This record gives sequence, structure tokens and C-alpha cells, in this order.
Amino acid sequence: MRVLIVEDEVFLAEALQAGLRHEAIAADVSFDGDDALERVAVNEYDVVVLDRDIPGTHGDDVCAAITRDHPAVRVLMLTAASRLNDKVAGFELGADDYLTKPFALEELIVRLHALARRPVAVSPPVLEFADLRLDPFRQEAYRAGRYLKLTRKQFAVLHLLMQAGGGVVSAETLLEKAWDENADPFTSAPRVTMSTLRKALGSPDLIATVSGAGYRLVEATP
Repeated sequence: MRVLIVEDEVFLAEALQAGLRHEAIAADVSFDGDDALERVAVNEYDVVVLDRDIPGTHGDDVCAAITRDHPAVRVLMLTAASRLNDKVAGFELGADDYLTKPFALEELIVRLHALARRPVAVSPPVLEFADLRLDPFRQEAYRAGRYLKLTRKQFAVLHLLMQAGGGVVSAETLLEKAWDENADPFTSAPRVTMSTLRKALGSPDLIATVSGAGYRLVEATP
């Protein structure tokens, strides 16, 4: 999952970014509305965590623009206000969820996973491929009924592979979605994580390396 945090309180924004990264959620930070709109235009975010009161383009206008121009992107609005009419106004602008400050990081993470699994079209919340089964909301993965004890990064990478349904996922996409914009493009992290993921999944191998392109899931051969 890749998330954009739009928050002008630097300490809070950076704390949220660190907390989400710890949960293997790729998180970028924007401190004003204008920068947020530019980032959404050029990056593929799953969810935007959006403070209403930000410099530049107001959070309400950012929300309306995302809803209009990027309907696949979910918006979770943050505000210090707890009045009902503020929440109603946010939902009327197209926000998918609402969180009032102060809030617990654990609640934000649960809400992000819930938003990310909401279908844009029709897609199952639980993903299956061959004998693999992955539940993004519960953060659980199984192979042939066997629970897979995966690290957060391994789970994020497997999630991307299963979403592709056998299609090729490039190393660049892995960095963008499972890491974030600050990841070193020359890092060996995706390759190392893929290697440890293969071991965690066991035999026969379900992950194929496509030379010069990336990785994909394949049906196990007898």
C-alpha cells in the first residue's frame, strides 16, 4: 500500500510516516495542498491522509479535486474539529473516512487497511492464487492451509504479486508500493526480500523472475 500524508504539522507528519513505514506501508509526506495535488497527479497512491486545514490549496478543495480527478484514490480526512457538521461536509466533498485529532496510530492503520481493501471495481477482499490465500485486512497469508509467518515487507511484496494475478511486477513498482519515494533506486532490498519470501512460501516455488522485467506468480509444476 502507498499512502500520502498531507499534514502541515511537521512533527506529526514525520511521526505518522515513521509509524506507517514500520508497518510496511509506503508513506510520502506533503506539507501543503498545492504540493499534495502535484504528488497525486504523478504517483499512484492508494490512500491520501488529508488534514483539512493546510497551507496553499485548502484541504476541502484538495479532497474535491482528488475525488473528481483520481476516483481510485481513497481519502481519509483529518481534523481537529469534532463537530458533526464538519464531518458531514467532509463526506459531501467525497472523503471516504474521517478521523478526529488526537487519534491513535493503531486506529489510523486499521482504517487505512479497511480503505485499501474497498473495491474500486469488483475485486475480492481476500486474494487467492494457486494454493496461496492472502487476507490484506487481517494481514494473514496461507499456503495450502498452512499459516505463513511473514515479515511486514514480505507480506507487502506478496500482496503486490497477488494483486497482479500472474502479471509481472517490476522492481520499480515494488520500491514504489512497498517502500516509498525515498528508497534508493539501486538498493538490493526488493531482491533480498523476494529471496526470503520464496523461502517462507516453501516448495514448489511460486515466484518466477522475469529477466529484465521483474517478478510474477506462476502455478506450481508437479
